[in-house]
Amino acid sequence: MQLHQIKPIHKRKKKKRVGRGGKRGNYCQRGIKGQKARAGRKLKPIIREIIKKYPKLRGYKFKAKKENIEIVNLCTLEKKFQPKETVNPQILIEKKIIRKKGKKAPKVKILAKGKLTKPLIIENCLVSKKAKQIIESLHGVVK
Repeated sequence: MQLHQIKPIHKRKKKKRVGRGGKRGNYCQRGIKGQKARAGRKLKPIIREIIKKYPKLRGYKFKAKKENIEIVNLCTLEKKFQPKETVNPQILIEKKIIRKKGKKAPKVKILAKGKLTKPLIIENCLVSKKAKQIIESLHGVVK
């Protein structure tokens, strides 16, 4: 007996051809039509330029922290404060003009909306240029 005369005992199993329709479904896991459904597709990574501009951020739910600044106008200071009284974030919280952000007192900015007729002492607050001029013209102090 020679090598070319030997025959297998079992039948030869046919290899399954994937991605050609038939029993696997019409679209063979590629969806319906379009460039991405075709064989040999190549898409240019145009979006790559946009993605590269963003900084690499760690974590899934990253949010940039914004500084919370509470705004107080001169007209509210006129109503709630007496002459020569000090104005700072703690006193504004006590008088319920602003609210706490967590455990800390927030940063406060005083703007020049409304009229002021009383001299006030302002501490630990951000003040706009115009508001500072008005307060200092009434012999008030901005620290």
